[in-house]
Formats: sequence, C-alpha cells, structure tokens
Amino acid sequence: MTAVTTSSGDLQSVPALLARNVAKYGDKPAYREKEFGIWQSWTWAESAEEIRAIALGFLVLGLERGDHVAIIGRNRPAHYWSMVAAQMCGAVPVPLYQDAVAEEMAYVLEHCGARFVVCGDQEQVDKVIDVQETVSGIEHVIYNDKRGLRKYDHSHLNWLKDVEAEGRAAEVRLGEELDARIAELNYDSTCVMLYTSGTTGKPKGVVMSNRNIIETSKNSSEFDGLRQSDDVLAYLPMAWVGDYIFSIGQAYWCGFCVNCPESANTMMTDLREIGPSYFFAPPRVFEGQLTNVMIRMEDAGKFKKKLFDKYMAHAKKVGPAILDGKPVSGADKFKYWLGNLFVFGPLKNTLGFSNVRVGYTAGEAIGPEIFDFYRSLGINLKQLYGQTEASVFITQQKDDEVDPNTVGTPTPGVELRIDEDTREVFYRSPGVFVEYFKNADSTASTKDAEGWVATGDAGFIETNGQLRIIDRAKDVGNMANGDMFAPKFVENKLKFFPDILETVVFGNGKEMCTAFINIDLTAVGNWAERNNIAYASYQELAGHPQVLDTIQAHVEEVNRSVAEDSMLSGCQIHRFLVLHKELDADDGELTRTRKVRRGIIEEKYHDLVTALYDGSTKVSTETEVTYEDGRKGSIKATLELRDAAVVPVASNKVAAE
Repeated sequence: MTAVTTSSGDLQSVPALLARNVAKYGDKPAYREKEFGIWQSWTWAESAEEIRAIALGFLVLGLERGDHVAIIGRNRPAHYWSMVAAQMCGAVPVPLYQDAVAEEMAYVLEHCGARFVVCGDQEQVDKVIDVQETVSGIEHVIYNDKRGLRKYDHSHLNWLKDVEAEGRAAEVRLGEELDARIAELNYDSTCVMLYTSGTTGKPKGVVMSNRNIIETSKNSSEFDGLRQSDDVLAYLPMAWVGDYIFSIGQAYWCGFCVNCPESANTMMTDLREIGPSYFFAPPRVFEGQLTNVMIRMEDAGKFKKKLFDKYMAHAKKVGPAILDGKPVSGADKFKYWLGNLFVFGPLKNTLGFSNVRVGYTAGEAIGPEIFDFYRSLGINLKQLYGQTEASVFITQQKDDEVDPNTVGTPTPGVELRIDEDTREVFYRSPGVFVEYFKNADSTASTKDAEGWVATGDAGFIETNGQLRIIDRAKDVGNMANGDMFAPKFVENKLKFFPDILETVVFGNGKEMCTAFINIDLTAVGNWAERNNIAYASYQELAGHPQVLDTIQAHVEEVNRSVAEDSMLSGCQIHRFLVLHKELDADDGELTRTRKVRRGIIEEKYHDLVTALYDGSTKVSTETEVTYEDGRKGSIKATLELRDAAVVPVASNKVAAE
C-alpha cells in the first residue's frame, strides 16, 4: 500500500478547517457541554467567535510564535477552544493529564517551557502554583472555573472569560496581527505536542504537525464514512492522542459535534442522553460496563435472568453474523428480533449505545469474549491499532472483516512491515510524528531516515491481510523450555471475568507462568453484599477464602482456554496471588492511561514474585502507597499463594519458531 502524500487543498491547519466549517456548517452544533445538569450548545459560528476572542486575549497577554501553552483540565469546550486559539497565534498547545500529580506536571511544564497555562479549576491552579517553586518560565495562569479563586493573587492569574473580553476589545488593535499569524500556518506548522504515557521512563513530547493530524483525520474518517451529522462524547483525557484526533482532528475535518459530559461521575448518564453515533473507549471502559451488566443480572429476578441468559446465548451464536450481513436462517433472525425487542434493545439503551454506527476500542488488547459480547448485541464495535507517534491510526477493521483476534488492515495511507527476526511491527504514514521534543537520540532510534517507525509491538500479518498483535515486543520472550511467553494474551482473558480488574503475568525465562491479580471491588463487593459477607477494606475482601476460590476457578478456566492455542499454550498460570492493593498510577505502577509498568511492579513486589516461584504458600509484605493528597503511607499484609490446575500440552517451542 502506497503512503498518501497529497495534501488536503487549502485546508492545511486546524484554524483553516474551522473557517471552512463556519462557512459550510455555521448554524450546526459544534460543541455541547453539560453543566449544572443542563446541556448547552455552541454552533460552529459561535465556537469560532469564542476561539478568536481567546486568541486575541492571548496576544494581549503577549503570547509569541513558538510559545507553549499547557492546558490542564477535564473535557470542556473552552479547553478545546484554547488549544485551537493557541495554534491561531502560532503557539503550540500542550494538553496535560488532569489527574497528574504535581511531580509529573512539573516535569512536563519544565520540559516544554510553557509560558502560559490554562487550568480547568482551582485544583489545577493549586498544582501549578505548587510547581512554580521548581518550574521556571510560567508567566500567565488562566483558569476556566473561577469557584474558590476569588482571594488568590491575580497579578499573573486571569479568568478565561476576562481574557476573552480583553480579546474582543482588542479586535481593532490586534485583529490584523492575528490574521497574519493564521495565514502563516501550513502543513508543516506544529499542530500540537502530546506527551507519551512514560511506560518505561520519562514521558516524551511528541511533536505533531498539521499534516500529521489532518491527513490522518481525513483518511480515517473516509474509511468509516464519518459525517457532519455524527456525535461523539469527549470524556477521555485531553492529553491522550486519541481524544485529540477524535475531538479536534476528525471533528474539524468532518464538522461533527463534540459533546462534553458534566463530570466523570455523570459520564454514563450523559452517554445515554447524547446517544453518540461514533464512540471510542479503551477496553477497560467496555470491561467495566460489562461488569455492571453482569452485576445487575445477578440481582435480577429469576424470570428476567432466564430471559437474559436465553437470548444472550442466541445473540452470541448469530448476532455477529447478522451484523456482518452474513447468511442467517429466518427462524434465527426472528428469534434475534425478539431478543432485541426484550433484551438487546433495552440493554443498548441503558449503555448509551442505541445510536452507535461506528464504535472502536484500542489502547490495550481487548478480550475476544468481551468484544464478541458487544457485537452480539448488534453494536458495530471494531478494533483499531495505533500509537501517539502515528497520530493514532495504524490499522482499522473494515465493517465486514471484523475479527476479535486481529486489529484490522492498514488505515489508508499506512504501510506495514514485520521484522523477520524480532516480529516487531514497523509502519510509515503521513501521520508519523515530526520528532520528540528536545530528544534527537530517541527520535532517531524510533524513526529511521526513510520514515519507518518501530512500534515496540510484536505481531504478524494473517493470510487475510489483517494484523495480529501478540504483545509488546519487549514483553514477548521465552519460557525456560523455549515456549513463547506473551503475558498480555493471558491477562486479557483473565480480565474478561467481572471479578478481575487487573492482572500481571510473569514467566519470561522461568519454568512456569505466575500472576498477580487485582479484584474488581465493585463486582466482588456486590457479591459480598448479596451473600451477607462483611468486609472493612479492599485488602480484607481480596484475602477472603471464597474470593480466592472464585479467582482460582477463573484462572483454571483461562488455563483451559490458553491450552487450546498451539503457539501460546505454555503461558498457562501455575501459581497466583491476589494483591492486597489495587495497582495505581499514583504509585507509579500504572501509566495515566492505565498501562501496566511491568518493570516497576516486578521490582517493587520482588518479594511476592520470589514467593510465587519458591513454593511458598503464604508471604508477609509491606508496601508504600500514595494517597490522593500526595501523602505517603504503607500497608502490611499476609497473602495466600495458590496453585492452579494446568492442562498438559506439548512444548510450543517449534510453533514459536
């Protein structure tokens, strides 16, 4: 497949797309936001006025070409407007994770040299003020929500509404300057800088050009037939490349509406009210929703539970085939229609998926069982494969070629190749990032002179042309007997069970695989309440004998499933323990995008890993934890280690080679 090199006419910047949308869709909704329980809406014309006022306000405050503007807060129209306004001024928007602790925030602010910081609320302002003791260069802090900030020192602190007002007043004086800066923007101008999650080290600033964002948005939108009438829900971190592509890149290319929920707590309610036609969620969101469904069905009456089980069994049998337009008997279609009337339809409405025309999941591999559950309901859920450095899209699944075990074919404009020795996946496309900010060595080691980028993932291309990802290349290894070791394959199967929130599998270079498991407190807590089992903490519930029995049953069921895979059958789990605490990003065990930091976990819990391999049945440990306010503490626990039954299989060493 040949990479796309053509440009999209005169639409060579996000502000140019905005101007096109005002002319073409001026009275159509561009943004909605729920605040105080009420949805507010802005058309493209109204949004453009807001963005221009912010941009002029930035100029009043002295924003220069090439400056970096950090944006920290939840998904709100004003924060997206601030990013576009920064680009209008020739500056570079840098969204940060709003749940980042002060230390993480300080690193990014210092590294990018941000002069301006746009904060969502008092919490973010407080963090910026705290880090200013060590971070140099911050000159202006602008806040969106003024609650709690009235008595702060406002010498370098401004309310965004005041900045807008100053901008409107300066139109006559600075309008020509702003227009000149907008006119200077082209395909090679920097569009945004996004920081990686820092799985293996410090986050890297990924510099993305207008070419990267616009060409990728154009190609991926046309692939799925996205259109102006679509709606998306913007609820994922603004610092994540996926949110930038969906809520700015594709939204501005197609002209569809971006809907911002009121808060994380109301997200599911807001999802139902909006009923998006285009929806993306990482696997953990779909896993969480499935867990809630299963919990509710456990609490349902006998008739309702029987009805659910009956029709869901039929949906799993014929639902995906009906969705893909494959032949299904009239009797099966009628039974599925009844199921949709009584079960699937109401369930999709409860989940907020009634109108989903295109749904995607990515970020981590999703368990095939979870994937099939949603498709059996008639939801067009597909997988895509991508990364920050690719402007998200590397592969996508076509509507009629959806396979839960693969991630699709190359997105238009993307070329793929697989390294014969390491199985690592390489790609190049118009979406390939410009560089890592202030890190020429990492840029050179990631992207070669011909534009090929190493993904860090191991995989292979199936005979049907679809890419199958095995695991992170650095995580794929071999057992002591030569069997292939791919932990994510097993972890995803375990996380299908509502009781299991997170897992970490060990075994590279070892004679057997072992696992850490986190229970899902919501699901297991619900079970405990139904069975009148009292518990005072996560730690107490995680160590309950009946909980351990249930988890052991799940592990052994997964072992039977893994044994059926000729390539990875050696990855069955021989021993496991249920951790006494949830793995947490604040403790450095997960990234902000919920990816496991294996090296850190293995080092931090070295005593527990050792116990899993030395035959111990119990182990006492003490672990440092970080509380929400940043304070440190420790928890002590004695954990039970259990053996799990495995299925005898022949070595897969030959299959792996």
